[in-house]
Amino acid sequence: MTAAFMDLVDVTIVNIAIPSIQADAGATVSQIQWITAGYALAFAAGLITGGRLGDIHGRKRLFLIGIGGFTLASALCGFAANPEMLVAARILQGAMASLMVPQVLSIVHATFPAEERGKVFGLFGAIVGLGAVSGPLLGALLTEWNLFGLEWRPIFLINLPVGIAGLILGSRYITESKAPRALRLDLVGVALVTLGLLMLLYPLTRGRELGWPLWGHVSMAGALVVFGALVAYEKHKTVRDGSPLVELSLFKVKSFAAGIAVQTVFGIGLGIFFLVWTLYMQVGLGWRPLRAGLTGVPFSIAVSLAAGLSVQKLVPRFGRKVLQAGALTMVAGVLLYLWEADRYGMTIAPWQMALPLIVMGAGMGLIFAPLTDMVLSGVPREHAGSASGLINTVQQMGNALGLGLVSVVFFGQIADGLRPEQIGPEFVAAFQYALKWVAVVMAVIFLLMFALPKRAVQHLEGAEATQVTEGPEGSQGSEGSQGSEGSKASEGSVGSGGSVGDKEPELV
Repeated sequence: MTAAFMDLVDVTIVNIAIPSIQADAGATVSQIQWITAGYALAFAAGLITGGRLGDIHGRKRLFLIGIGGFTLASALCGFAANPEMLVAARILQGAMASLMVPQVLSIVHATFPAEERGKVFGLFGAIVGLGAVSGPLLGALLTEWNLFGLEWRPIFLINLPVGIAGLILGSRYITESKAPRALRLDLVGVALVTLGLLMLLYPLTRGRELGWPLWGHVSMAGALVVFGALVAYEKHKTVRDGSPLVELSLFKVKSFAAGIAVQTVFGIGLGIFFLVWTLYMQVGLGWRPLRAGLTGVPFSIAVSLAAGLSVQKLVPRFGRKVLQAGALTMVAGVLLYLWEADRYGMTIAPWQMALPLIVMGAGMGLIFAPLTDMVLSGVPREHAGSASGLINTVQQMGNALGLGLVSVVFFGQIADGLRPEQIGPEFVAAFQYALKWVAVVMAVIFLLMFALPKRAVQHLEGAEATQVTEGPEGSQGSEGSQGSEGSKASEGSVGSGGSVGDKEPELV
């Protein structure tokens, strides 16, 4: 639980400090994008492999390696001498999180009997909600206080005592477990995914600064070739040893293919919004970090409340319509925010932002919590773990892509060589332009949801005992190999946004 909380807080704590990092460290536009996108990319690329490594070499061992590496990477972030070192340390931090996070719920499955897991996952949900609310606020306080004159650095250094405590307690109290029939690693698949994303993201983030050179366009086109090679290799790997990184047969399931598209596009929308929103408040409006952090509290609370209501009351009764209502609610919230930003301009106050943020948060909670169940409803039982891991992986990749697109939809609207008095109005105008793109993204999500089943099929949960020949891998969302433990269905997964309540099917 300590590790899960640390990861969730770290994802949200950085955004609020980005303007301070830019001002203090002299980071360029592309560097501040990579401070967040680098973490998301490394995290996404390693999630499934991290789950498999735990199955093969022991979940406790991988957990301790992950939390130790995460703590070390946090120290490197805190003591970074320049923006380049900070970006590299953030990428390392994301890679270590991909080893640590997939073990969390796997260890819960291996440690607790089925009748006790409900209490554990209830605690996990509370931790997730606390992380979602406290991350931005904690980041704002640490940045505002400027402890020991360290400016933004304490947002990373705070992980050191927490990580060391987790390492000591984990080594003493966690029991080692492995999957009896773990799948093999697919390092070539991981390399191809990472290469393809880098070829796509790097030109997006650097293109504006460099005047969109020819090599950038060639690189982005080449990314499609790499992804084509990935598909061909995964087909070969499936025939050779049956353990590909991506189970391509899953895409023949209509609900899963649509769900992957929804998760990817949703990740893009969130990646754009959260970075742009922070820059708008702190650079455009000139607010201090604490004021910006407190402004986001209504959003986080609305997400958590709507997520619980969605899973427990609404989706069982209305099915897919709840998710589509969530997408339309987010569109309404974004358009309301756009109207207020245009009407009040530089004089807008936090209380005036509260209503659109609550509406957006409610929409996000309605979508995020039940989406995994809906997407997995048509997936064969033997591929449930692999599918849920892939869902959360593509959302992280979408998040990284959204952060890359900030160069186009936000910074692309800001002129170079601005005078101080021009910065605020330019950032406010660019924020309004970016919000229009976010509204379009949410509208696309609404349309994609028509391909989801009207109701989640419950055959993945509470099924009678069946024998599974191979245990699937996991990631954040599937959190390790579920099937190998031979236990009853449980719930408790979390997406990158820190929303609570994704129910997770477990093989029996």
